[in-house]
Amino acid sequence: MVNSQASGVPPAPRSCAGCGGKIADRFLLFSMERYWHTHCLKCSCCQAQLGDIGTTCYSKGGLILCRSDYIKLFGACSACGQSIPANEMVMRAQGNVYHIKCFSCATCRNRLIPGDRFHYINGAIFCEHDRPGAALHNSHLAPLQSSSVLTDQKVC
Repeated sequence: MVNSQASGVPPAPRSCAGCGGKIADRFLLFSMERYWHTHCLKCSCCQAQLGDIGTTCYSKGGLILCRSDYIKLFGACSACGQSIPANEMVMRAQGNVYHIKCFSCATCRNRLIPGDRFHYINGAIFCEHDRPGAALHNSHLAPLQSSSVLTDQKVC
């Protein structure tokens, strides 16, 4: 490779992956196999200029993220606490993220899959069959106290 500046020929201008404009600035960023203006490479969540806050950024699902937002969105499994690799599929409930293998009923431990109905109660996931209070509803006894938090959800 020839260093064009050493030979007196200026380098060819590069296009920014963010704005599409030519990069004529003294400094540029190279991330995800593309070149960026320093002000164009931003976190998709908090809009922080990634060149200003560190030397690494994360990419998943078309998002470009700072470390903090990556960890918030994809970081640690809410069930086991282990990290979740960037290329791994996840399940989500009530703002929490789970490994697919960890998204299971707290009672019977059966894994829930997309399309399954589940209940998220006090931070625990229950399948339709094992929902606390299900026996009360099924036998037409008095309903659960109004202070109970029951959120019916469907895995998407």
